[in-house]
Amino acid sequence: MTTPDVHTRPWGSAPDGQSITQFTLMLPGGVQAQLTDLGATLTSLHVPDRSGTPGEVVLGFDQPGPYLSRETAPFLGSTVGRFANRIAQARYALDGQEVHLTPSDGPHALHGGLRGFDLHLWHGHAEVVGEGAQVTFTRTSPHGEEGHPGTLQVQVTYRLTADPHPTLSIGYRATTDAPTHVNLTNHTYWNLSPEAHEGIHAHHLTLHADAFTPTHAGIPTGTVQDVTGTPLDFRTPRPLGDALTEQPGGFDHNLLLRGQPGTLRPAATLHHPASGRTLDIHTTEPAIQLYTANFLNGQHTGHAGRVHAPQAAVCLETQHVPDSPNQPQFPTTRLDPGQTFTSRTVHTFRLQ
Repeated sequence: MTTPDVHTRPWGSAPDGQSITQFTLMLPGGVQAQLTDLGATLTSLHVPDRSGTPGEVVLGFDQPGPYLSRETAPFLGSTVGRFANRIAQARYALDGQEVHLTPSDGPHALHGGLRGFDLHLWHGHAEVVGEGAQVTFTRTSPHGEEGHPGTLQVQVTYRLTADPHPTLSIGYRATTDAPTHVNLTNHTYWNLSPEAHEGIHAHHLTLHADAFTPTHAGIPTGTVQDVTGTPLDFRTPRPLGDALTEQPGGFDHNLLLRGQPGTLRPAATLHHPASGRTLDIHTTEPAIQLYTANFLNGQHTGHAGRVHAPQAAVCLETQHVPDSPNQPQFPTTRLDPGQTFTSRTVHTFRLQ
């Protein structure tokens, strides 16, 4: 193959009988992304290692069944919305009215509620565009879905290119017919090692963040703390294994990225020395959630025999600050009629 290509095929059925579709984006050299319209989800991504051998770099499954349940596929590669992360007590005030959401994490709303964007079927369309291949997913989130006001029109586009390095970009757009709050992200679990038994301890992580938002029971307290002297200081490359000895329970923390939100700028670098794979992430989002797969239970096995165990992967979720609708000191997540929510995150793979 010398040019980009796309393949589409049926991939099973949802419980209501609707057909699930798999989309495969392919580039020369074995670079390949597989996605599904169930949750607008990235299920597989192959990029070369130092020897030129393409291999899997995300956690996922080869069949659609596990993606129908968060127990087996807890947001693996999915599009998360209408509001990623947590909203305290599953409520917020909007123009003098209290909005009540569906609790899904104790009393709080998490990742869109009990049936967020990850568990819905989207409409997908794949095509070759220029030197790349892409798939665009769209869906309408109706007024009142999981308690959120306003009918939201959402579009997520995954684009795979290789000039000069394999790159997967994710772009989001959303509009509403009534005031609402929106916070969209992708929840891919990354592991750059070709060895199925290897977790993330040998990965080196850099985060372009000088501060984080301390939490109580997963909800930001409203303060901002410097990362200096904390386990969250990843301003220079640091083995995740070393950091996890300081944070034995694992990471599930939101950090504030440097630079102006809305502009594409560096967010994170993940490097696996043995394979030579390096992942650079740039984003327009104001923050990033560092999550070390603490709640995977080791009972499921995915691509190439990799067991989905705690710290088998790391999530680097670019997004807004959790609970922003209740904490106006953080960048707003409010979206009004006539406005368009846009966001872009770019994942570039290089060798070193």
